[in-house]
Amino acid sequence: MATAGGYGYFRDELYYIACSDHLAFGYVDHPPLSILILAVQRHLFGDSLFALRLFPALASGALVLLSAVLAAELGADSFGRALTGLCILATPVFLATQNFYSMNAFEPLFWTAAAYTIVRLVNTGNQRQWVVFGAIAGLGLENKHSMLFLCFGLGVGFVLTDWRRFLKSKWLWIGAAVAFALFTPNLIWEANNHWATLEFMRNAQRDKNYHSSVVEFVVSQIIVIGPFNFPVWLAGLYFYLFDAEGRRYRAFGFAFLAVAALMTIQGAKAYYLSPIYPIMLAGGAVQIGEFCRERDLRWPKPALVGALIASLVVFALFVMPILPPAMLVKLQSGMTPKAHSVLEGERNEYVGLPQTLADRFGWPEMTQAVEQVYRSLPESERARCAIVTSNYGEAGAIDFFGRKLGLPPASSLHNNYWIWGEHPPDADVVIVVGSSEEELRRVFAQVDRAAVFRCEYCMPYESNLPIFVCRGLKVPGLWSRAKRFI
Repeated sequence: MATAGGYGYFRDELYYIACSDHLAFGYVDHPPLSILILAVQRHLFGDSLFALRLFPALASGALVLLSAVLAAELGADSFGRALTGLCILATPVFLATQNFYSMNAFEPLFWTAAAYTIVRLVNTGNQRQWVVFGAIAGLGLENKHSMLFLCFGLGVGFVLTDWRRFLKSKWLWIGAAVAFALFTPNLIWEANNHWATLEFMRNAQRDKNYHSSVVEFVVSQIIVIGPFNFPVWLAGLYFYLFDAEGRRYRAFGFAFLAVAALMTIQGAKAYYLSPIYPIMLAGGAVQIGEFCRERDLRWPKPALVGALIASLVVFALFVMPILPPAMLVKLQSGMTPKAHSVLEGERNEYVGLPQTLADRFGWPEMTQAVEQVYRSLPESERARCAIVTSNYGEAGAIDFFGRKLGLPPASSLHNNYWIWGEHPPDADVVIVVGSSEEELRRVFAQVDRAAVFRCEYCMPYESNLPIFVCRGLKVPGLWSRAKRFI
């Protein structure tokens, strides 16, 4: 929370705020739970950066605590519990994704809670824990569909271990029914919207995402989870697969290998695998504690703790809004565009800050630039003017910052903005943000470049952004055919 006010609103935060103004059982690019939480959060605390980032911070703290509790349930001593919490706290990808609002802040918490429930079941023999697991899995699916990856991995673990016995338990199937019931509203929304999320995923995989090689994906895991966390989660894999005490939880080891293999084959983004690492780090802390006790070794503990604390400080400076942006750009100048693409998972042009920081700059200023163009129009045209943007970040910014400036609501062909509908049918003057002049001239009879927005620290595609005034739409029914789910 000390960094909650850093830099500004993140691109996706502005989009999620717009989504929370259009509550539904689903959205093109995510399920509804995180948006419902955001709507409650906004109602209670408002729209400030501090308010917006409170729940992600609480989720981050809960993840640290729950991971330590998981380690204790696996058999960790006090050092192992503390080590687990420190590993989670020092994980670079969690530092990067949990200091702004998104469903990614809650995702690892659901995975870890699901794992804890299963460990409790194994330790106590209480089969009713499957109902709890089903509730967690169902809510996890309503937060992010990636919960299916964990279920897939656990399924592989069931097949390959004596956990097959659980398939005979009626409570497992009751838990599965609970999960399906909780997930059903989103499935109904998907069916009613022609499985929009599947279309979004196909398009993103084909046109936007960077497809890492096997070597790139493995190396990226070491970086995004943290180089000093690497020996800990590797020890966790050993604990689950080979340790005499850990083998009762062996299915977790096979689940990790199965999910990692699936994501490697798919060329997934580096951070997609991150929610499973609290499970591995908890097991690793148990294994390291056991290793040190058996050999009466004392030096590895302070050495590992010191290294993790140092890496926490260093990575926090690089992935959180702490340093002045000019200084951070200078420090990261040695990173190649390809390195950015491997770590962030998208085929973008990178020249300065990583996307999770660059996308916090320029939104109020861009909205003001659009407002100046809007005010330059004759009053008669302003009354029937629409504003159309090239992506949901720009549209979300205009909707959020433009309210106080008197701007009309933004429209966009991008993701859920397309579903929310076309600009007013009587709009014969359109301010277009970010499209190419060549494309616009194929659609409008008159296209005038009114302004260019420039931003020093934005992503490159959000700087030198042209703002056009267009008149005379030549292609009727364009909106229904021109959606961009990506």
